[in-house]
Amino acid sequence: MSVAYRRFKKLLCASALLMFGIGTATAQSYPSKPIKFILGFSAGGPTDIVARVVANHVSKKLGQPVIVENHTGANGMLAAAEVARAEPDGYTVHITASSTLTLNPLTYSKKTIQYKAEDFAPVALMVQYPFVLLINPDNERTAGVSTLEDLIKLARSKPNHLTYGSSGLGGLVHLLFERLNDIAGIKITHAPYRGSAAAQLGLLRKEVDVEGDNPSAVGLVKAGKLKAIAVTLPERWRELPDVPAVDELPGFKGYDMSSWVAAVVPARTPPAIVKILSDAISSSVDDPATKAVLAKVGNVPMLNPQQFAAKIKAETEVNAEIIKRANIQLVD
Repeated sequence: MSVAYRRFKKLLCASALLMFGIGTATAQSYPSKPIKFILGFSAGGPTDIVARVVANHVSKKLGQPVIVENHTGANGMLAAAEVARAEPDGYTVHITASSTLTLNPLTYSKKTIQYKAEDFAPVALMVQYPFVLLINPDNERTAGVSTLEDLIKLARSKPNHLTYGSSGLGGLVHLLFERLNDIAGIKITHAPYRGSAAAQLGLLRKEVDVEGDNPSAVGLVKAGKLKAIAVTLPERWRELPDVPAVDELPGFKGYDMSSWVAAVVPARTPPAIVKILSDAISSSVDDPATKAVLAKVGNVPMLNPQQFAAKIKAETEVNAEIIKRANIQLVD
């Protein structure tokens, strides 16, 4: 080992110890000012609901205001890029939906998307919510269908007869139906809309035969206007306890095409600060009022940073395979 290399190694170790000391000192004083929760979706949706109830809990837990800001646009990508560029000090937190990290980097070209999943450090996964597979009970084209198994049988008996509505090309609903097509060996044709509200209206008007929707559709299901035939969580959802998970169907074991709401921070945020944030967010399930609101949105797994990182990796791999097999093109 050369003298120069030994000197370099000593310098590297000294730098690491210095950075560790700075990180520890910073964590000891954290937080000393308000924290911002930045999300890329508008008020009233699942991401916004979770962000606000958790912000209130974290503020009480850490003794600092937590401000929720909705920076909408470009399917959540503007907010994500903003947080990726932010100072990695724990004061800028991105409350994000799964598509921001596990789908957008796969479906948008590099000239369109201004961040990578690796630009973020996972903090906590808070809520996992299903897409609900819906039919219109008054649609003659799906007469006699009351389960997902019935729908698959109909699709097999009448190839290219059925259509499904989604919130848009390359979205999670698009992917979940293409995965259903692939596993079941059927072809239900995609009819993309501009957003989930438009797709829901398309189902009500009988323009499409089946649709995948977020939890906002529960009211229409309970009113009898739409019928839920499956949820895409790996287990049943308490809001629709009589509706089976896709996972329960023979051949679909392990099927999970749900969405989630989670907290991430810029990648270089000190691990000690990440842990403080993660612990504060995770403790929200100990508060009955907070947990009740979260449970209305979906299931509440509260994964820690390590578990959450593994989930991001696994879901990205699944989404990449679906995109490849279905030949879904990049969006410019």
